[in-house]
Amino acid sequence: MCLGRCEHLFHKDCLASYVGKNNWLKCPVCSVIYGVMMGDQPDGVFSQTVDKNMRCAGYNCGTIVINYNFKGGSRNGRAFPGTARTGYLPDNEDGRKVAKLLKVAFDRKLVFTIGRSVTTGQDNVIVWNGIHHKTNPNGGSANFGYPDPTYLIRVQEELAAKGIY
Repeated sequence: MCLGRCEHLFHKDCLASYVGKNNWLKCPVCSVIYGVMMGDQPDGVFSQTVDKNMRCAGYNCGTIVINYNFKGGSRNGRAFPGTARTGYLPDNEDGRKVAKLLKVAFDRKLVFTIGRSVTTGQDNVIVWNGIHHKTNPNGGSANFGYPDPTYLIRVQEELAAKGIY
């Protein structure tokens, strides 16, 4: 069976069993996404505001502030604690585009997952799921902040890898 856009060929029954579980398919050769990729992020709240007075280092505009809030819960019989995270984007055309894409990713449960924290080493906590965020408006890349001239391009590539364009 040909996958269409990427034209790679696979056995029909193999693809059918995989798609049946996920309702989406990622070509194992080129990573093109077919369908809508959904993740396992716990239920939470996404909110977004614009602070006209805050600046992301390297940008001469306001800042989009994205807040993520999660209550604690249970998965597979194990409790996990709640958490809150904040991300920052410049309030310009590219930043607004990324903010919209991050909202789609959040709605598809792709921004976070339950796993081991790289920072604390703690297991069974809410962690980032491969879509990097700037959690400081300044301080440079070493501090997860700006300036970082290629960040907005890189994060769009990470979102595209999850089928979000």
